[in-house]
Amino acid sequence: MPFPEFDPVLISIGPFPLRWYALAYIAGLGLGWWYASKLAKTISIWSPGRPPVTQTQLDDLVLWIALGVILGGRLGYALFYKPSLYAQLFTGEGWSRLELFQMWSGGMSFHGGLIGVTLAIVWFANRQKINLLSLGDLVAPVVPIGLFFGRMANFINGELWGRETTVPWGVRFCNQTIYNTYGFCPAGDVPRHPSQLYEAGLEGLLLFVILTLGVWKMKLLTKPGYITGLFLLGYGLSRAVLETVREPDTHMPDALQGMVTMGMLLSLPMILLGGWLIWRAWSRPPVGANS
Repeated sequence: MPFPEFDPVLISIGPFPLRWYALAYIAGLGLGWWYASKLAKTISIWSPGRPPVTQTQLDDLVLWIALGVILGGRLGYALFYKPSLYAQLFTGEGWSRLELFQMWSGGMSFHGGLIGVTLAIVWFANRQKINLLSLGDLVAPVVPIGLFFGRMANFINGELWGRETTVPWGVRFCNQTIYNTYGFCPAGDVPRHPSQLYEAGLEGLLLFVILTLGVWKMKLLTKPGYITGLFLLGYGLSRAVLETVREPDTHMPDALQGMVTMGMLLSLPMILLGGWLIWRAWSRPPVGANS
């Protein structure tokens, strides 16, 4: 099917364009903030009846998480997928030397953003004397919200497309807007998996439902680290599976070509750590339970 004629710019306010991708970040952070506030205010789902943060602490945390997402996402993209951006800081000329910081030009990594957010959470927990695993359990359930909006924005932008396919729902990521932007269609005029929509469904909607059931029905917040582990395991497995239909973001060494992708390699530590956190939380009694 042909790719819809989406405009990456939602609206322009004078010389400043508001892009769908920026709106996805705003929506993800805003709704995530709201949902985390709801979790922090619901005393009954925590044990022994005390959420890990106050509303004031949560408001401060959101700022650090936003910085972690943006800086980690961009620096991680350059590290994992385009290390030449670091070299350009020293060898580039003029404005191109600062391409690493030109986030509007495209290029963000989820795994880099995850590292940035993790560092922000660790720093905040240590500074505020908060249980690190419980703080992670507060943040983890809201992440799929941002993932859903981010992947939908990827689809609207016609980027991060899937591999060539013959399935009836294959999409030709080529329209007049893309052609005018690049002078050609980077994805070619061939049907491809709409992998962005697959990721929005698995990493976004399905993972959100699983974590929501874990929080509200299974009361897993009483076992610190369980929800964090469930998120890491769920995302890691989803991403590893979807990498089989997603066009690789970067070329792997010849010895690994066709066997694994960078996304798979970066998801493996998430799967291992997530499984360990679940095992650790499951093998221990709920916080506050009688021993």
